[in-house]
Amino acid sequence: MKEFFKYVFATVVGVVLSIGLLLVLFVVLIVGIVSSIGEDKSVVVDSNTVLYLNLDQSVTERTFNDPLSDLPIVGDEGQKSIGFTDIIKALKEAKTDDNIKCIYLNVTSPNAGFANMKEIREALLDFKTSKKKIIAYSEVYTQGAYYLASAADKVYLNPEGALEFKGLSSQLVFFKGALDKLGIEAQIIRVGTYKSAVEPFITDKMSDKNREQVTAYLNGLYATFLGDISKSRNINKDSLFKIADQYKIQQPKDAEKYKMVDGLKYKDEILDELKSLSGTDKKSNLSTVSINDYAKNVVMSGKGNTNKTKIAIIYANGDIMGGEGNNDQIGSERISRAIRKARTDTNIKAIVLRVNSPGGSALASDVIWREVVLTKKVKPVIASFGNVAASGGYYIACGADSIFVQPNTITGSIGVFGMIPNFQKLMNKELGITFDGVKTGQYADIMSVNRPMTPGERLIVQNGVNRTYDAFISRVADGRKKSKTYIDSIAGGRVWVGTDAVRIGLADRTGSFQDAITAAAKKAKIQEYRIVEYPEMLDPIRSLLENSTDKIKTHYAKQELGANYLIYQQIKAAISKSGIQARMPFDITVQ
Repeated sequence: MKEFFKYVFATVVGVVLSIGLLLVLFVVLIVGIVSSIGEDKSVVVDSNTVLYLNLDQSVTERTFNDPLSDLPIVGDEGQKSIGFTDIIKALKEAKTDDNIKCIYLNVTSPNAGFANMKEIREALLDFKTSKKKIIAYSEVYTQGAYYLASAADKVYLNPEGALEFKGLSSQLVFFKGALDKLGIEAQIIRVGTYKSAVEPFITDKMSDKNREQVTAYLNGLYATFLGDISKSRNINKDSLFKIADQYKIQQPKDAEKYKMVDGLKYKDEILDELKSLSGTDKKSNLSTVSINDYAKNVVMSGKGNTNKTKIAIIYANGDIMGGEGNNDQIGSERISRAIRKARTDTNIKAIVLRVNSPGGSALASDVIWREVVLTKKVKPVIASFGNVAASGGYYIACGADSIFVQPNTITGSIGVFGMIPNFQKLMNKELGITFDGVKTGQYADIMSVNRPMTPGERLIVQNGVNRTYDAFISRVADGRKKSKTYIDSIAGGRVWVGTDAVRIGLADRTGSFQDAITAAAKKAKIQEYRIVEYPEMLDPIRSLLENSTDKIKTHYAKQELGANYLIYQQIKAAISKSGIQARMPFDITVQ
């Protein structure tokens, strides 16, 4: 008994000490975070400096100053991120900065969408007009990496490395077989021949209409991809197509043979070339500054602008949902409030609505659309579409004065659907769970997920979907000054690339984010102004307190599922899509 109490006491002491240690570590962590927030530390850029442009980090819409980002699990597993707009501002500043002599572009597998990569690529081409050189080097280039690197003056590959150049592919995941085995029925109500968001849950392969649209937008993306590389590398576009189609780049020497790269070199040879370009003695160390640190300097220097005349940038990034949302979601309350704030500020003369969203809640989309339309009556509203602005993402911006897209922006998908899962077979036959109850009206338990819908319930939901679709195409018709009949003919849930969106009138012109800002200033008839950004980024400590549990779950799910985590994520997201959705047909993955 004495030994028993000894062990119990030792265990209790151990638990108490462990909790105490964790509390101390937590306090130290919070103190460190608090002390770092708001700290503006500029980086000294010496003469003859090389700007190190690492594009393997996550390229987001905005740079989120998160002191937790380097912490495993709680942060983002140590992965850095930077907003593409800050990259572009930094490159513009470096173009005229006498201390920056050249750029070292390092990229293997960029974490960025096609449209944002094109924006960055164009900024690199603009930098080159300063006559300063860009050197790109990597041991391995994925296709996205090579697309960016091809803008450089010199593209080098490791002699034992690899360059991927094989064409684009898009593969969809279908869950019907898995749902059948689990005993789950996906009950679908939709409008739109091309509204294929629901296909993965009701069939095991692509419909003909879906295959048609996927083929069209994939070819559109590929045309931009090949065209841009062709101009930079001075290689005929048809030749590039054949190189990819016949898989001619199988070894590093093949990349050199077909002039895809300028040479095969090791890192030490690259460093020597960078020293030569920057005017650094071969025996000395290179002076470098990362794009992240340099961008911070540029942002800090811009804070001195006190011009009262302003243009507001309102970022609408992520899935659309009701409520507040967060930095990666478009909450209708948060975004609507930001638009109202910009509308009532007399110093704000124009608004640029920056959209990067596959859509989401149809109701939340309509709430945001209303604020855009009200604002347009008071001051110019220009929409700029990023990687994707589809379905609800298009809905919220269709009332803008003008819409800018990149040639490879994915947009359109004007359609709606509803999905109500039926778990009856899973509950009854697989788990042995049954349900029974009473109700005061025949539709009191409409939307129940433990039984199939009745014909009357299906008709009610279909009428709701039809009404939402009619409202959607009416909003688009009014905003684009087209007839409802015409909008319906190009809608039906079909997805378009930016160039096609301009051709059919869903957008006004292809152009960069900066082009949209310039257009807003012109329409507002202002020349001198400063940029203000909305909505305000959420406090990182609040983000920690609200999202740390989800991040821990995500971390361990990724550890267990590996490459299959994406499939798990898609199933989980699909089951959570309740209500009428204005959402892109599917998660587009292009490789």
